[in-house]
Amino acid sequence: MVRIVGVGLTPFGTTPERTGRDMFAEASDAAFADAGVPRTDAEALYYGNFMGALAEHQGHQGPLMAEAAGIQAPATRFETACASSGAAVRHAVQTLRNGEADLLLVGGAERMTNLGTDGATEALAIAADDLWEVRAGVTFPGAYALMANAYFDTYGGSREDLAHVAVKNHENALENEHAQYQQRIDVDTVLEAPTVSAPLGLYDSCPISDGASAIVLASDEYVAENDVDAPVSITGTGQGGDNLALHDREFLARSPAAEDAATEAYDDAGIGPDDVELAEVHDCFTIAEVLALESLGFYEPGEAIGAARRGETTATGDRPINLSGGLKAKGHPVGATGTAQIAELTQLLRGDHVNSDAVPDATVGLAHNAGGTVASAFVHVVEVAE
Repeated sequence: MVRIVGVGLTPFGTTPERTGRDMFAEASDAAFADAGVPRTDAEALYYGNFMGALAEHQGHQGPLMAEAAGIQAPATRFETACASSGAAVRHAVQTLRNGEADLLLVGGAERMTNLGTDGATEALAIAADDLWEVRAGVTFPGAYALMANAYFDTYGGSREDLAHVAVKNHENALENEHAQYQQRIDVDTVLEAPTVSAPLGLYDSCPISDGASAIVLASDEYVAENDVDAPVSITGTGQGGDNLALHDREFLARSPAAEDAATEAYDDAGIGPDDVELAEVHDCFTIAEVLALESLGFYEPGEAIGAARRGETTATGDRPINLSGGLKAKGHPVGATGTAQIAELTQLLRGDHVNSDAVPDATVGLAHNAGGTVASAFVHVVEVAE
């Protein structure tokens, strides 16, 4: 097993004055403090970042962030759009399993708000097909609106169903100190908000965010030899892919990349979707949460649209989804999101998260991290170690 020995997060939000290296230093300091292990033991850094070359005019961020984290070790930057640090986690898990290392620092950061709304929107758009989508004016709100309309046309559903997803995730973020939006909203607020790209409105969309996250991963051998308290492990990892441009996809109301990633992760962990008790899923838009729940096998196609409205995915539901607040309310500094999801799950399963009371006996969680319009997907199973 790969043990999660420490996690660290900055608050997510609007801090345009902070640099990526500043934020990642804070997150990695917190992760090592949580782990209680010397950072000199770290044998490598696997780091996720998407738009640093645009937002900070800074490429080659791997060694820069290793320096910020205070470690002397080889460093690699992973870029997979919004799934950049999810990719970093997968490669770290494989490295530890292969016996190539015993302790790794994994994380990500993104500085976005200094670009302004127009600049950040343009920077995010490069995760789509430049030749056939970006030059035609497609932005991600527009792309996910196309997916939402395809879903409604195929399975039914309404804007009110999506509004319940937003309401639920804002409710979960109320007491999360790391969340960008710690405020309650109701269905009417969502429905009356300005339209961004029909049928999606302002509250169907995640915010532009700054922030960083880090996790310290170790082998069983390291944990045993150093008497480290690490009750949570990553037991399954999976990756899937799809055509980049929406018009090259067979069907817009499904996410095959996430389906493939989930199947691989379940097989790897030796579990099935019914064993998962809570999940952090990539809800960059409310429809994205719906698509994720079906891709992960929690619902049949067409059934997840009403899950939040029925109360099944709320904090008091059968399987709470996005107890952190999700990307929707916690925020989405894209390079940091994948490891942030795993950090939140770790705290929820350890019992030291503000929302742990919602899942007091849970032992199995899942993280779903997607890139672009789910052309890339990473799924990780996180479990309390036996």
